[in-house]
Amino acid sequence: MQSQQTTDISNRLSWSLLALRVSVFIVMFVWTLDKFVNPAHSMKIFQHFYSIGGVPETAVYILGAFQLALVLAFVVGIAKRYTYGLIFLLHGGSTLSAFAQYFDAFNNLLFFAAWPMWAACFALYILRDADTRFALGK
Repeated sequence: MQSQQTTDISNRLSWSLLALRVSVFIVMFVWTLDKFVNPAHSMKIFQHFYSIGGVPETAVYILGAFQLALVLAFVVGIAKRYTYGLIFLLHGGSTLSAFAQYFDAFNNLLFFAAWPMWAACFALYILRDADTRFALGK
């Protein structure tokens, strides 16, 4: 009976981790596409949230290319220690860079969605060895 219960939990865990991985990927993928579709938006984000002004459009495209490679490797589960870790760190930096928005909570409600996503990134990182469903890297 115990092994059946363990198998059931393992099965549910793998599906749950897949759901987290795909949902985090969707958000990160859209943010990545934004760098190609609207690079001026990314340049404004660098200025406003990271105090990095004058980022050239070419740099946004290059960062977008690196980010695209990262999110694609992440969604297929390649090099999980690195890809899941980088996704966790990048999203964490994004979440924390918007810290001022949290003090004006009711005018910035959508910024709070970053926290559970960051928690999902953390869960994926620490449970990466259990995230085997449709993952190329074991």
